[in-house]
Formats: sequence, C-alpha cells, structure tokens
Amino acid sequence: MSEPKLSPETIAISAGRPPITKDGSLNPNISLSSTFHAGGELGYGRSGNETWSALESAISELEGGQTLAFASGNAAISAVFHLLPIGAPVVASDQGYSGCMAMLHSFQESGRLEVRFVDIANTDAVIAAMNGAAFLWLESPTNPGLEVADMPTLIVAARNLSVGVGVDNTFATPLIQNPLAMGADIVMHSVTKYFAGHSDVIMGSLSTKMPALHSRLHEIRKIHGGIPGPYEAWLALRGLRTFPLRFEKAQENALELAKRLSKHPGVSRVRYPGLPEDSQHDRAKSFMRGFGAVVSFEVKDGPEKAERICENSKLITHATSLGGIESLWERRRRWPAESTLTPENLIRFSVGCENVEDLWRDVEQAFANS
Repeated sequence: MSEPKLSPETIAISAGRPPITKDGSLNPNISLSSTFHAGGELGYGRSGNETWSALESAISELEGGQTLAFASGNAAISAVFHLLPIGAPVVASDQGYSGCMAMLHSFQESGRLEVRFVDIANTDAVIAAMNGAAFLWLESPTNPGLEVADMPTLIVAARNLSVGVGVDNTFATPLIQNPLAMGADIVMHSVTKYFAGHSDVIMGSLSTKMPALHSRLHEIRKIHGGIPGPYEAWLALRGLRTFPLRFEKAQENALELAKRLSKHPGVSRVRYPGLPEDSQHDRAKSFMRGFGAVVSFEVKDGPEKAERICENSKLITHATSLGGIESLWERRRRWPAESTLTPENLIRFSVGCENVEDLWRDVEQAFANS
C-alpha cells in the first residue's frame, strides 16, 4: 500500500530535513565549504552545496519537480532565457514584474530575443502571438495589475504549437496553483518573497519535471555563477517552515482589506481576484485554490495623493518588495522600469500577517492625513 500524499502545509514543515539518526540534527547544517576533496560529484562549490540541496528538496516537493536555487529571482529568470537561441521569439506579458520586463526589453533591444509583448489576460491574443514562437513566459497573477492568465488553456495551446512554457509562480505560490502539474516546463519563484518571508534574503528558484532540462539549467547556473549563499539558503529554508501559515493569514487579511478598500471614498478601483466584482474573479476561481495576498488599488485623487498616502502610513511599511510577514505598500510607478500600462495612481499593497483591524486603522489614517 502506497504512502498517502502529504499536503503542502505538511511538506513545507517536513521536507528538506537531514536523515533521522540517533542524536542527529533536526535541521540541516550550514555548509560553508567552497572546496571539496577530489573524487566526488561536486568538485567545486559553484556546482552544489548541502544547504542549497536541503532547500531545493523542499521546494521540489512543493512544486512537484527538481529544483535549483539561484542568487536571486532575476538570476533564475535569466537562466531560463539563456536556454533559448539568439533571436528566439518569446511571448510575454506587456505588464508584469519590472525586473523581468527590463530584462526582456534589453534582450529585445540587443537582438538577443524577439519579444512579443501581449495582454496576458487576453487568451486569444496570447495564442495568436504564440504562432512561430519558441517560448511562452507566463506571470499570473501579474505584478502589480493582478491580471490572471487562463493557464490551463494557454499551456495546452503552447503544447499543441510546440512552444515551451515558463511560469512565474511567485504571487500564487504552490498553495494556489501548480503549473508543472498543468503541463508547464519550468516554474520560477522569487524565494525572497513568500517562501523566505522575512525580508532578509534575496534568492530565486527554478523547478522542472524534465531531468534533461534540469541538467541544462544546472550548467547555466554553474557557468554564469548565479549561485546562492549557503547562509541565505538556510534562512530561506527556515522561512519556508512557516510559509503556509503566513500565506493563509496574509491572504485572509488581503480579502478583508480589499472589500473595505472597494468601499473607500478615496479609492477609484481595487484590483483583487478574490472580489466577486473583479474582472479576473471568475477565471481565477475556475482553476486557482485562492487569490493571494497582494491587493492593488487606484487612488481617486491621483499619483501625488497616492505617494503621500504611502509616506504617511505608520504600521504599513513604505517600501518595495512583497511577500514578507509584515505589510508593505508603494506607488509602483515611482520606479522608471515599471510598465507604462500601470496606472500612475496605483498602490501595490503586499498584505502581511498583522491584525487586520490595526492595518485598516493605518490605511484610514494614511488617507486622512494625506
């Protein structure tokens, strides 16, 4: 009789542990060696590390594929695009994570890739753009517009067109969706965000079910040097232990705050797929198991007012990033690399695990004092 499959909540706590031995450590050690005796598989510290392996093992079990840890989310994304030949056509969202968009624009300008930017929520447009393409890069929900791609339909369409598929699953996490199980080739995470969860680590990861693809990505990581530090990997794994608890609480808070913001007189629009009136709600509900912990909203009185609101918060931290245990917000267009399709007055609110009433009082006072 086979062992029952563990839930993600249990996997996050139990995976990546050392073998059980008498008086053995419950947690993996931090391996600080860059040099190894000859005769083994590693050879040198750029090829592997025991602490990376523990983290990679845990993420592998959550995403259902072999995982490689990288120095950052951007390093992981770069490794994916380095799989492609010069000039390869790539389909990607016309609004999404600014680091990825800046990278794609630079590849396009240099001729490294031919990038076809599309509205990722427009399924027909995405499928049309995939004709003759080599790769589809999906980010869903998008950052910060929270547009939802019809992932099951698009992945099947990509398969039929012999187009590879990579998915940035940072916002949704494996608690909400599992792209590899849908047929995607690669799943990327900014481990910095929900997995590590404490705003103290920069790291990324890639997961795939294909051993040959894993080997190619491993070689790219080794050659290009996008390796994580062992201490950072240890911190990320420690953060992963509480990831389901943090995410569920943050998601619960996000839904409540989205409901209240939608009724606030100073807000012209709330973007959150968990709201029944949101344009993305029905699609998200059809295949996602939740709606995430990021709420984006547009301030009625314009970008200057939005900026002042972020500056006047006392509990919510005015900072970039997301996915930490603490709440963060910012006006995204303050960054030059942000997509021009993102409204100037949009605030991205990464909702944390604080008491929801405390958060709402801070929202109200920030509006009132701005």
